[in-house]
Amino acid sequence: MSPDVSLLVPIKPLHRAKSRLRDDRPAAEHADLVAAVAHDAVDAARNAPGVREVVVVTSDPRLAGSFAAEGVAVVPDGPAAGLNPALEHGERVLRGRGAGRVGALQADLPALRPAELGAALARAGEQRAFVPDHLGTGTTLLLAAPGGALDPRFGPGSAAAHAASGARELAGAGESLRRDVDTAEDLRRAAALGLGARTAAWLAAEHPR
Repeated sequence: MSPDVSLLVPIKPLHRAKSRLRDDRPAAEHADLVAAVAHDAVDAARNAPGVREVVVVTSDPRLAGSFAAEGVAVVPDGPAAGLNPALEHGERVLRGRGAGRVGALQADLPALRPAELGAALARAGEQRAFVPDHLGTGTTLLLAAPGGALDPRFGPGSAAAHAASGARELAGAGESLRRDVDTAEDLRRAAALGLGARTAAWLAAEHPR
């Protein structure tokens, strides 16, 4: 059995995150939605089999405070800008704490089911592996081999970049693990799978779009 994974979840500052999802929504409402989506993704990951811990990587003060209040460890972004440097910084922090296996999970997975994440971790075994997003071009989950480097290559075409770097594609991963949310249509499709409690409450109670 492969060792449990310490998952890094990077999140941009709320005022910059998920700009394509905003539409004409006021900035404060958009921030509430992004925060709800991120919390649902992290909550699901914390309950997934095979996950040792979840560590949020962000310098957003609101997110850092809300996650810390729930007992989630938070690592500030490193001095270098960008998603990959942030993940590399988080990985160094985890290695310093004795983490044996590290992974990266995207925060825009509001329908994520713990069982589907756990199944992907089990299928990966001890290999460096990744799960492509619903379009097949991006990456929602990247796993290092036990004791190996994460070597994140997120950005446009990250699925191909991770495959080229030697990571195994976990084809057939559960839909909730692949259904990342970048647009309003993505959110509607995620809702059809069943959203986490916070995102569902945001949509149903306050902003029924």
